Amino acid sequence: MAGALGGGMKVVVLGAKNSSVFGGFPVNNPSTVVCFPSEINRKFGGVAACATSPPTTRKPRGIMKPRPISPVLQELVGAPEISRTQALKVIWAHIKANNLQDPNDKKVIVCDELLKKIFAGKERVGFLEISGLITPHLL
Repeated sequence: MAGALGGGMKVVVLGAKNSSVFGGFPVNNPSTVVCFPSEINRKFGGVAACATSPPTTRKPRGIMKPRPISPVLQELVGAPEISRTQALKVIWAHIKANNLQDPNDKKVIVCDELLKKIFAGKERVGFLEISGLITPHLL
């Protein structure tokens, strides 16, 4: 079954199990949707846009996995454990809410008392340093 999709895309719903499309793209689910641009570039296999299948649920790993945090970071976050990515989001929200970026150079953060505790007593930190400075607080 095929139909049109906005932006010059053509939608093809494949109905056969374990079929392949343009260079061995596996289709394991009969209701898989594969999107192609209207003018398929057959030289490179044609699949240029999207292929969707049922979402899989798995436990968070790496920087997405919640970890216990230090009491100093708990004071800012308000939770006993959090993932690295969520901790960075909370820190940036605190920076933006309290207008802690240097007006002359937005890449530099002027620390308030709470951030000084987290960032090892530094008065000013670069935005690229933040991720490294929170590492000791993620236990």
